[in-house]
Amino acid sequence: MSYKIWVFIAIFLFGIGLAFGLTVGLTMPGDIGDFLAEDMAALEQLAAMLQPFQVTTAVFIFLKNASVLLFSFIFSPILCLLPILTLTVNGWLLAFISTIVVEEESIGVVLAGLLPHGIFELPALIIGLAAALSFGAMTIILVLKKESRTVLVATIKKDMGHVVLAVALFFTIGIFHTILIIALMEKQTRDQLMVNLKPNSRYLLIALALLLPAAIMETYVTPLLLT
Repeated sequence: MSYKIWVFIAIFLFGIGLAFGLTVGLTMPGDIGDFLAEDMAALEQLAAMLQPFQVTTAVFIFLKNASVLLFSFIFSPILCLLPILTLTVNGWLLAFISTIVVEEESIGVVLAGLLPHGIFELPALIIGLAAALSFGAMTIILVLKKESRTVLVATIKKDMGHVVLAVALFFTIGIFHTILIIALMEKQTRDQLMVNLKPNSRYLLIALALLLPAAIMETYVTPLLLT
């Protein structure tokens, strides 16, 4: 599938999270609020440590968001679970917290808190995670192809050391990464995967680049609008 289709899939998954967050926030905010009380308290403590107008705050926000994209991309071959969870959970949190803020403050506070950095951060999230979905899906398809399975079986028969490697990797990063590493020993599979990896790596870099102005805006502009 083309990258544009994966962008629409990423938007759809984010939208599912938004819809779920709005539904939960509007129908039972009290119950969920009590359930998340400890987590919210921890987030408040973290927010207190990250003072606005500080370079360290901008660096922390950038590294946090960048690490989410990078981990989602790296571990996407594990059934694309991490990028899917990242999109839906972020959508859910955004909608749920927004409903609480609107109830306690106003819609203006929500817009002031989200728009300055959101115009960079949300596109970065969609662009980067669409690339992760594309790369993860292509990896899974290649690994499950008959040719790749044949290479896997032949490799295991040839050298039992690879079995030990496979078992070790299984317990550390999952079965799909295990199969991927062994399957990539075949040049044809490597070449096919690189065709997908090169453009998606560019999209990932674009997403990471967008996170930098997003972190700056969240550190220096958003606090001004909220005061």
